[in-house]
Amino acid sequence: MCHYDGVALDWSRERTKEREMHTVIAGGGLVGLTTAAALRRIGHDVTVLEQAPEIRAAGAGIGLWANAVRVLDDVGVDVRALGQEITAWFFDPAGKPLRANGYDDSDHRFLLVPRPALNTVLADAVGRDRIRLSARLTGFEDHADEVVVHLDGGESLRADLLIGADGVHSRVRARLLPGSDAQEHAGHYAWRAIVPAGDERPEGTVLTIGTAGTRGGYTRVAEGRTMWMVNQFETGPLPGTRRDRALARARNLADAGRHDELLRMIAATPEDTILENRIMLVPPLPHWTGSRVALIGDAAHGLSPHIAAGGTLGVEDVGVLRTALATSDPTGALKRYEDSRRARFERVREFSAAVEKAVGPADFAERYAAFSHWMLTTAPG
Repeated sequence: MCHYDGVALDWSRERTKEREMHTVIAGGGLVGLTTAAALRRIGHDVTVLEQAPEIRAAGAGIGLWANAVRVLDDVGVDVRALGQEITAWFFDPAGKPLRANGYDDSDHRFLLVPRPALNTVLADAVGRDRIRLSARLTGFEDHADEVVVHLDGGESLRADLLIGADGVHSRVRARLLPGSDAQEHAGHYAWRAIVPAGDERPEGTVLTIGTAGTRGGYTRVAEGRTMWMVNQFETGPLPGTRRDRALARARNLADAGRHDELLRMIAATPEDTILENRIMLVPPLPHWTGSRVALIGDAAHGLSPHIAAGGTLGVEDVGVLRTALATSDPTGALKRYEDSRRARFERVREFSAAVEKAVGPADFAERYAAFSHWMLTTAPG
């Protein structure tokens, strides 16, 4: 027996009720795999379509807040052993630690997990035989009683549901909502990598608020491994290599030698292991669902990573969708899921804009704590 969002779920009863439901999930990343694992728990026969030739992770590490860890626990996936618990502080470029008054450690605590290890564990939980690699969705037909999913090569799959967990460049979203392409978050780029841990501060420097719209730092992500990250708004020209570009922004975080170890870390990182991403945003959508189709995670609400909660909120989506499907007919369930999540994300977007526009480290610390406290205290379940 499990409780989520105020609903008691008897997995054995729900498996019997739903065992004939076939659900196709487009996307084999964090949210897609979590969705597959969650729906298997309520008796769905799941098929995951991943267009890459292997299950892999986009990104170095991901922060999972308590609301996401709770969903993963309910799915039967224990992620605590994979990563490092972080209790974040905010720093100015001189290294002065900051916290907003009125908030405590619980508002700053999350689990930082390497993405490749997390995706491997999730894929095993789903079952590798339920994941189709090199499977590229090209379109679908959404009917009242079924959805027909079309694949590259001409194959079609008939299913009861299609869940689009295929990220900011979602093909499911493009078909469901033509003209909803992801948009550039103008001038916003991020750089990051995971490197062997060295003699840097074990407590890390997450998160340093620097000059020229730059934020970043480093933290231990697992035993013997450290992740560094730098992002900047309004970057301007980007000459040089990825390493050159990351170093140039990291200097905005350093004051009087405070971050020499970060600069050394970046300088020693092999060029081909540095991830550089232009940040893309999914615009607010008029709806997330059709008769038998639903968007989830970044496909529905791709956010800027500066609030460090996109993955967490996507996993939270999964918990709400699963609860709805366990207790309602498919059409009613998708409507319940959409109504709940769209309302929540209207507020998330307001917080995201406020954090982005913070002026200086103290203001950032105040605005971020307001967001994380709200997210955790209003989370489903």
